[in-house]
Order: sequence, then C-alpha cells, then structure tokens
Amino acid sequence: MIKKFIRKILGVKEDGRDPTEPVILGPDQHSIDPRLVSSNAIKVTQTLQDAGFKAFVVGGAVRDLLLGIKPKDFDIATDATPEQVKRLFRRAFIIGRRFQIVHVMFGQDLLEVTTFRGNGSDNAPKDEHGRVLRDNNFGPQHEDAARRDFTINAMYYDPATETVLDYHGGIEDIRAKLLRIIGVPEARYREDPVRMLRVVRFAAKLGFTIEPTTRAPIPVMAPLIDNVPAARVFDEMLKLLLSGHALACLRELRSAGLHHGLLPLLDVVLEQPIGMKFVTLALESTDGRVKAGKGVSPGFLFASLLWHQVLEKWNAYRAAGEAPIPALHLAADDVLDTQTDNLALQRRIATDMRDIWAMQPRFERRTGKAPFKLLEHPRFRAGYDFLLLRCESGELPGEVGEWWTAFYAAEGGEREQLLAAANSRGGRSGGHRSGSGSSSSSVSGDSQAGEGQGGEGQPAKRKRAPRRGPRKSGGGEGAVANAQGGGEE
Repeated sequence: MIKKFIRKILGVKEDGRDPTEPVILGPDQHSIDPRLVSSNAIKVTQTLQDAGFKAFVVGGAVRDLLLGIKPKDFDIATDATPEQVKRLFRRAFIIGRRFQIVHVMFGQDLLEVTTFRGNGSDNAPKDEHGRVLRDNNFGPQHEDAARRDFTINAMYYDPATETVLDYHGGIEDIRAKLLRIIGVPEARYREDPVRMLRVVRFAAKLGFTIEPTTRAPIPVMAPLIDNVPAARVFDEMLKLLLSGHALACLRELRSAGLHHGLLPLLDVVLEQPIGMKFVTLALESTDGRVKAGKGVSPGFLFASLLWHQVLEKWNAYRAAGEAPIPALHLAADDVLDTQTDNLALQRRIATDMRDIWAMQPRFERRTGKAPFKLLEHPRFRAGYDFLLLRCESGELPGEVGEWWTAFYAAEGGEREQLLAAANSRGGRSGGHRSGSGSSSSSVSGDSQAGEGQGGEGQPAKRKRAPRRGPRKSGGGEGAVANAQGGGEE
C-alpha cells in the first residue's frame, strides 16, 4: 500500500515503468505497413526532422495503422511551435483559439500539425463546470501523451525509423480491443465533455469495449455536454453519424445515456414500430454508403432522423384545422427552430431538410402537370429517395413508390399512360397514413435510382427502367440502398 502511494506521488506506473519514457516498438513488434502511410505525412515529418525538430504521425492515424486500416486523415505532432511550423511550408495556416494548430495543405490534402502540449491545464481558463476554455501551453512529448484522451490514441509513429512510441499501454489495449481513458475519467470528462461522445463513437466504430472505470461516470456526467458550444457537439455528432456505424453509435449513445438533448424524442421514435423501422433503414442506408466510399448528404440524414417529429407536429396542426401544406411548413419550422438551437444546424443543411420534407405531399398528387413539375425540382432526387424510405418503412403504401419509380424512368408517352392509370384510381395515394400500406418495391443500384446524379442542386440524369417487374424488398438494402443519392452536395 505504501509502495503504491509512493509510486503515485512520483508518477511511476504500476508496472514500475517511468511514465516519461515510452515503450519503443520496432517494425517486427507493431507490424505497421509503411505503404499505408500518406506520402504527404511523410513529407511533413521529414521536413520538420530535417529542420532539427521532432515529428511523428500521431493519434487516430497510428491507431488505424496498427489495426491494418488505411487512415483517412493524418495528424502530425511536433516540438516545433506553430510559427516555426508555418515558416517551413509554403501553404500553412495557423488556426484555433482554444489550442493553436497549423493546417498544412498539399493540393486538396490537409494535414493538421500540433505542437506538443504541456500539463498546463490546471492553470488554464475554465468555465464554472471545469471545461477548459483555452489552453496554448506547450511541453515535452510525454506530457503531450498524457494530455491525449484514450490510450489507443496516444501513440506516436516515426515514418523515418518505422518505430512506435507508446507511453500509456495503448498497444496492449488495441490488442485487447479495449477503450481506456488516460488519467482520472471524471476529471478528463469535465475538462472536455465531448470525450464522452468520442468514446461512444470509437467503441461502435472499432467494435471495442469501454473499460469499466472509463464508462462508469458517463451517465452521471452526460449533462455537462449541454455546456459545450453547439457547433462542437454538431461536428462530433456528424462524425458519429457518418462513421459507417451510425446505427451502432446511436444504440451506444442510448445505452450510455448520452442521447438526451442531442436528438430529442429519439427514444419515442425508436419505440414506435414505424418510426424505428424508418430510422433504422435510414441509418443502414447511410452506413452502407459510407462503407462503399459513396457520399452522404447530412441534410438527407438529419431530415430522416427528425422526420417523425415533423410528422407528429404535422398531424397535430392538421387536426387543429390547418390545411395540409401550411401545416407541414409550420411543423418543419417548429422542429428546425428547436434543432437549430440544440445542434447548431447549418443553414444549408436546414434548407435541404426543409426542401425534402416540403416535397412529400407533392408526391401524393398524380394528376395534370403536377408530377412533371415535381421532376424539375432541383432537389427531386433527395425527395424521391426520401419517399422510397417512407414506403419501405410502411408509412406509405408501396404502390406510391412503385408509381414514382416507373414515372421517373419512363419517357414520352409512357408517362402520360402512367398518369392516365393513376387518374383512373383517383390520382392520389390517399394522403399520408402512418403505419399503413405495404413495403415499397426495391430500387437496386443498377436501376433508375442508382448512381445517376446531376450536378450540384440538379436533378439526376434519368435512366431507362429495366423491363422487369419490381422485386419486393425485405430490408434496408432495397428501396433505400441508394437513398440520399440525389441529396448529395
């Protein structure tokens, strides 16, 4: 007991290792494939090292390299100050107030270069809840490692020597598939509550288990996220939803008690059969597109997640006597006003959401020139994909989606024939009926709702429909497999 106390006072770890000295792993021990390392990351580290500075690839890039995954982004850590870094590169820009970093550009490729941070957070300005507001204290590399959030993100890779420096047992945690925060969890979450969202995202994305002491404080400390600027929370939520594991992330958020205030009423939606199926299909579609390397529209994604809040308010306004179209606009205003405050939704994203929602009643009008005018809407593809999602979830009869799929692909007189057939049945779908109808037809990636997209804000190029009957879908890879196609920017 006394030895343990002395070790803690001296900063010596339980295994007797000096925390200021890293474990150094050679190529045979870490098995990183150097071909996975960005050539621009190598240029940055080499330029800094040639100038007499230390420089390493750091953080999530090292984690991914150790897992055999090619990183999407490469961050560099160095003992050079931001001003010294900026002088070494032609296209380099110092950004940030809370902690200054340097963006180094190579064409469209952006690399973040950070100076080693020191243990100055105790004296840094904080809010009344303990969140660090500004921290530009620089320090030695071992203090920089201690300042990072999780052990698996606190390793440094030197492309020149192909060695990994590990200060906190990150390599063991990666092999054990364990997420462990560095330091005292309560203190680290209080410094930056966004870390609670990050641990959930990493757990879902990597399939790792959150270490018990790291997980335990989260339900109690979750309200601290309300004190974080909404723009930061939105950025983290967007990373979570576009991780390729959005559905798993939201389930983990609920399990950890972090969803309240981020997506209000999500619990209610997920507890309703139609709402749960709709959200599940939307997230499965998003995950599939991310994993396939395809673009995803944030506007389409948030329009899907918040649709049942709009639907509930739309029904309420209609029940109070409002006409359908004004009622929908009022419902959209209510939801967007709330979410703009909670999530700092960007104006462009909110506009996309409003356009997608506003088109939905127009899909129910299949008479006269209305369908032709709707085809010319600059956001038609996004609205059409959203309609298929509603049909697939059972919110609308599948026949509506099937008719629009045929009309979208048809040419010339074929469209007039489809209109005539629709008019003989009344020309409308009977209005939106939550929970009614059958599943819609599947629209495969090879058919008319595939990858054909127009330019930004333009309708997708129309394709000829295959001469075969629609195939019934049993899940999210049917009608919504390519949902969001027309919603991309």
